[in-house]
Amino acid sequence: MLPAEHYVDSGYATAELIVSARDLYGLALVAPVRFDSSPQARAAAGYGRAAFTIDWTAKQATCPQGQTSISWTPTIQRGLDTIVVRFSAKTCTPCPARTACTSSTSGRRQITLRHTQAQQQALDAARTQQSSQDWQHKYKIRAGVEGTIRQAVAITGIRRARYRGLRKVHLEHVISATALNLTRLDAWWNGHPLDRTRTSHLARLDQTLAV
Repeated sequence: MLPAEHYVDSGYATAELIVSARDLYGLALVAPVRFDSSPQARAAAGYGRAAFTIDWTAKQATCPQGQTSISWTPTIQRGLDTIVVRFSAKTCTPCPARTACTSSTSGRRQITLRHTQAQQQALDAARTQQSSQDWQHKYKIRAGVEGTIRQAVAITGIRRARYRGLRKVHLEHVISATALNLTRLDAWWNGHPLDRTRTSHLARLDQTLAV
């Protein structure tokens, strides 16, 4: 009984998993993905990766100035299968938009793609979606799930079963869920926080110094 959407944290959000979940199970894997890490994208100025047109059939990229790449090299970066696309220094060096495109000492631009078109397109779509307010509002459900799990572990000790046998463990889970619901209802009715808040070590040190 798979859901249509599965909300997970950023540790699960890879292009490969997004595509495989969709193709194998018809499941939308919803999680934050890493944004384009190029200097142009981080500075929100110049030509990020998304500004380039990719022709997967011809294995070629075209920059915003209309210049085409000269190499398409499959490689492995940080354990991931990727494709490195390079442009010629002969066209990049005299380009009037070079400073908006690259700060490389070699004078030419290169971009990195996922090793399949499906993965790259899924990654681009995820990056676009997670920038919207609607996506961010929907993803708040993940924070609620994390808070519930944290509270269940702290209050009921559900991480370790007290009994042996599936029936007894199932009964324990049902009782724990009931206790958790009652605890949360009591907090709601009386205006108390659902769970204790955490103060980081750095914040506690700051409070100590202030005293």
